[in-house]
Amino acid sequence: MTKKMDKTENGWNLGNSYSNLPDKFYTTMNLNPVVSPKLAILNHSLADSLGLNAEALESEDGVAVLAGNQPPEGGKPLAQAYAGHQFGYLTMLGDGRAILLGEQLTPQGQRFDIQLKGSGRTVYSRGGDGRAALGPMLREYIISEAMHALGIPTTRSLAVVSTGETVRRETGFLPGAVLTRVAASHLRVGTFQYAAGAGTIDDVRALADYALQRHYPEIEQTDPERYLKLFQEVAKRQASLIAKWQHVGFIHGVMNTDNMAISGETIDYGPCAFMDAYDPKTVFSSIDAQGRYAFNNQPLIGGWNLARFVETLLPLLHDDPEEAVKIAQAQLVIYTELFHVNWHAGMRAKLGLFNEEPEDETLIDDLLKLMHKHGADYTNTFVALTFGKLENAELFEALGFTEWHTRWQARIESQQQSKEEVHELMRNSNPAIIPRNHRVEASLDAAAKGDYSVMERVLEVLAHPFAHTPEQAEYAAPPEADNGFYQTFCGT
Repeated sequence: MTKKMDKTENGWNLGNSYSNLPDKFYTTMNLNPVVSPKLAILNHSLADSLGLNAEALESEDGVAVLAGNQPPEGGKPLAQAYAGHQFGYLTMLGDGRAILLGEQLTPQGQRFDIQLKGSGRTVYSRGGDGRAALGPMLREYIISEAMHALGIPTTRSLAVVSTGETVRRETGFLPGAVLTRVAASHLRVGTFQYAAGAGTIDDVRALADYALQRHYPEIEQTDPERYLKLFQEVAKRQASLIAKWQHVGFIHGVMNTDNMAISGETIDYGPCAFMDAYDPKTVFSSIDAQGRYAFNNQPLIGGWNLARFVETLLPLLHDDPEEAVKIAQAQLVIYTELFHVNWHAGMRAKLGLFNEEPEDETLIDDLLKLMHKHGADYTNTFVALTFGKLENAELFEALGFTEWHTRWQARIESQQQSKEEVHELMRNSNPAIIPRNHRVEASLDAAAKGDYSVMERVLEVLAHPFAHTPEQAEYAAPPEADNGFYQTFCGT
């Protein structure tokens, strides 16, 4: 039986700075209580880092907060307004199934949004029920925590609570759940698009000033170029973030502008998945029929989204519209350059290359072409190169690979670093494991039957992706060849 606990013991230390923005950016909401909340999983280490008492969160009062049945002390629940280019088409949106409870101020002085996802209808629900199914919420928990362990900036998952209710979807009635998401903020490119489309220049300026204060306090509020610098910093973070996605074979699946965070975090884990066999055209999302968000398109879409962002800032960049456009265009070129710098640096590290040489780009591209041609597993190929275990794969028996391997070894030997240093760099740059799609699905299937042990074990293994331990071996294996085509959905 869940116990009661004094609210003062839970550690909530909430601020509500977002509500200081003009009213058009949000709507204050009442909570939508659920029938029978039950804690499915709690992230103890994240709770500790936020200054929260994990034991209190497991109490009756704690679970009530995580389920959206009662607000945390100091919280002011609201739904945020924003817009978004969804598959290229601009739409006015907003938190249709999420509520921001407040911003937790940690013992380290950091500020994090505490948001409930699947918490019921809001004024922005657009006909939806505002709820979420257990499987997709657990899936976001698994993938977001795996991304964090991989060192990729991401929103994180504090808890998942089953609601005791069902939600109706195309596949039938499913058990409902609420996810507690933790984010540096939920400011999006789409938030700026909303300000530019539904507000005034002053609204855009207020939002930009808030974003600067929240995420880039090193930029002085009196700096006449502060809005240009805001864009530059956002572009830098996006270039780095998307390069990190490419390094591990992560496919976001729904890179709409409302899913690009100004903070530079990965946000929204609806139809995402990781590649097994390398194919740059890989798409998992059931609704991405044209491959707009395919693996090889992600860097391009990052630039496209940033173009939409800088469009909203044009009146703040220069009084002369033509000059403002010139400034913006120059910055977008810089994003492309930054991405390539980040991507090549990461790929060199995966191959144990410490310095940059002219032939490196060809060396990297040739390997990827061979991997694609022979259907090589993206993650395991680099692990095999790291440990020199070049066996039991079609790729390693190919004549073209032998020639490539000779060039690669010559390139490594031309460096000053020792073999041990090369190995260490590769070991720390190539994860032993990723959230394999078949393992994630097996976890969710077991959880749907009330068995969370499968998921808990997967989470334990994923928490240390660069450990390269024998215990990780069975989780590193790709699916059987006859496992079938894997497809993901924007789970709601």
